[in-house]
Amino acid sequence: MKRLYVLAVLTVLSVCVAVLALIFWQLPAEQSVPELKGDAKRGAYLARLSGCVTCHTAPGEQPMSGGSALKSKFGNFYAPNITPDTQHGIGSWTFQQFARAVRQGVSPDGESYYPAFPFEFYASLTDRDLADIWEALQAVPAAAEPSTPNAVNFPFNIRLGLKPWRSLFERSYTYREDPSRSKAWNQGRYLVMGPAHCAACHSPRNLAGGLAPGGDLSGDPSMQDGGVSPSISWWDLQEGGWTKAGLVSALRTGVLPDGDTLGGSMAEVVHGGTSFLLTKHLEDIATYLLDIED
Repeated sequence: MKRLYVLAVLTVLSVCVAVLALIFWQLPAEQSVPELKGDAKRGAYLARLSGCVTCHTAPGEQPMSGGSALKSKFGNFYAPNITPDTQHGIGSWTFQQFARAVRQGVSPDGESYYPAFPFEFYASLTDRDLADIWEALQAVPAAAEPSTPNAVNFPFNIRLGLKPWRSLFERSYTYREDPSRSKAWNQGRYLVMGPAHCAACHSPRNLAGGLAPGGDLSGDPSMQDGGVSPSISWWDLQEGGWTKAGLVSALRTGVLPDGDTLGGSMAEVVHGGTSFLLTKHLEDIATYLLDIED
């Protein structure tokens, strides 16, 4: 009996120590961002490019007032209301809080966002990008629409667990220009591995939902929503007969060179995102993905 009592006490103490360790586990230190004057028009374009409109707008609802369910093996995630509404949106946020949320994945309350929000890729957004997106969001009509709470299964609904997850699996992509490559190739790399976050779906993930290191674009045979994403690595695209013109057309229209159409989540990406992009930017993306020069 005494041995069981000691075991129970040790178990309780171990749990307490673990909880305290998680509470005091440090998230990324806040980065100060210059308070630049944003360009709302450019920011609106970046919001399309980055998937903000697609994810944060449910069908038939006000723009940016909250998104539909993003289904995963861990449960359903819902993009929140990011209109300027002070109660239900981000109207009470400061620009610095917004910048930290987007680029570092930390909320104004100091909690980590789930990586369903692709902050790992938004880490590459420039100070100007952040200022422009912020300015664009201020121009969106405020929507008094409460955000839908995430429906995440236990134990993944315990946000404290995101702290060690980030230490083990977070892969923040930062842009570094390759001087040996063309301007178009470098711009394409920034778009693909940054705001467009193509690797978020086209890169394999481990059992914990962590992304493969190194900017892998080899596809995911077991996506979080149960689907399959194809490889978009340059060697597979070239072997598949893709051309720059064909890739640009598919991203613009959703129609493949053989006349078939893109489906699933990629259809949503085209409809709400890439179909709005400038031809020059689509060409840059194709240049990088096919690993060619302009």
